[in-house]
Amino acid sequence: MSLDLNIDPKALGKVAVLFGGHSAERPVSLMSGNGVLEALKSAGVDAHAFDPAERPLQALKDERFERAFIALHGRGGEDGSLQGALEWLGIPYTGSGVTASGVAMDKTMTKRVWAAEGLTTPKYLALSREELTRERIRSIPDELGLPVVVKPPHEGSSIGITKAVGYSVMQEAVELALGFDDELLFEECIEGPELTCAVLGQGADAVALPVVEIRAAGGDYNFENKYVSDTTQYCFGTLAPALEAEIQQMVLKAYRLLGCRGWGRADLMLRKSDMKPFLLEMNTSPGMTSHSLVPKAAKAVGIEYPQLCLWLLAQARTDRKLPAGKT
Repeated sequence: MSLDLNIDPKALGKVAVLFGGHSAERPVSLMSGNGVLEALKSAGVDAHAFDPAERPLQALKDERFERAFIALHGRGGEDGSLQGALEWLGIPYTGSGVTASGVAMDKTMTKRVWAAEGLTTPKYLALSREELTRERIRSIPDELGLPVVVKPPHEGSSIGITKAVGYSVMQEAVELALGFDDELLFEECIEGPELTCAVLGQGADAVALPVVEIRAAGGDYNFENKYVSDTTQYCFGTLAPALEAEIQQMVLKAYRLLGCRGWGRADLMLRKSDMKPFLLEMNTSPGMTSHSLVPKAAKAVGIEYPQLCLWLLAQARTDRKLPAGKT
């Protein structure tokens, strides 16, 4: 693939790397942000750490930051609220804008958009806290089958998720997820390989990176296997070329439908019975840790981590439109 990597770091100005934050994904964000910060500094960028949990966003304007690299994950960083604040401040930022970030952060709303446009996603139910009586919880496997995947739809990094294999664990799974959200997402469990596919760019110019097959211990790609364990395998080239191309086109359509820009990463399941792909979610501020998938996919096509960070920073923008003569 071809990206213009001929970027002058000095032309990018004073840069804030936003990481940390208040969300349940703060530990992952700290890992991502420190990696990005060091990569940008090594490339010659005037980059500085900025934790919105410790400093007001107005300081970005007061201290004359010219760009922001968003390495926050979850609420307050990936859900459109931070993007809206940066739009108000007039500071260009990496990744998707307000609307795309907000929709993609809501897994239920994302599924509704995709399903309306004919993209394949697992069958699901979305139920509020008030609807989740013991009787209703017990009926969910009858509608979706077993196992059932129980998710808080506004969290990432596998936080609060349970693969419920029987009726007896449904109540416990619901109580765990309700600790993070007031509306839960219940999904049909697609049995087969877990895949991910990253996208760089925007609109017609967006390109899909190679599909990664994730092979986690016990088949459970949980928080431990994502960010701590070194036993998880990330495999390229395991799919037939035609199937990989089909998945890449599916992911590009999913990305464009949500209005994403800059970068993103779709997570999918491949049903082993018929090799049919199912979209699960779109991440608009993907992880940038040593275990993260976008850097691995970029490296597979010859883009090293510092180059990726620099290119993403160069794509920073806002949607702010001001009348002529106004600043």
